[in-house]
Amino acid sequence: MSGELEGLYRELIMDHSRDPHGKGDPAGLAHTHHELNPSCGDEITLGVTLDADGRIDRLAWDGQGCSISMASASIMSELLEHADRDEAFARIGEFREMLRSRGAVEPTEALGDAAAFQGVAKYVMRVKCAMLGWVALEACLTASRAA
Repeated sequence: MSGELEGLYRELIMDHSRDPHGKGDPAGLAHTHHELNPSCGDEITLGVTLDADGRIDRLAWDGQGCSISMASASIMSELLEHADRDEAFARIGEFREMLRSRGAVEPTEALGDAAAFQGVAKYVMRVKCAMLGWVALEACLTASRAA
């Protein structure tokens, strides 16, 4: 990844951290899940309501933590707004694979701005931060299947 691209990605992460998309009270939504990163104290509570066709109708999250965890939840919210359940699971899997690859897996266009976290993959301690919101959404979507 070029230095110029890294700088753009860093700025994108900071922008989302300062002005997060999807941040709000998840309490009234159909499925909620709380995730905590015990190694750093970052935490997110995410809620989602699906429509009759299995599309994300409403998604909201609240939390506190580093710029990586907050920006990642924001970008995920924007990317998956109104996605259907299968598409959301696919993007979560793709994001997880990119982060676990330690930079070996190139993000696809389907990840959109989430590609900004490719550099995070090189820092094992930061992967959990970036995954926090995605894991919470995955738990909500899994619970919605069982309901």
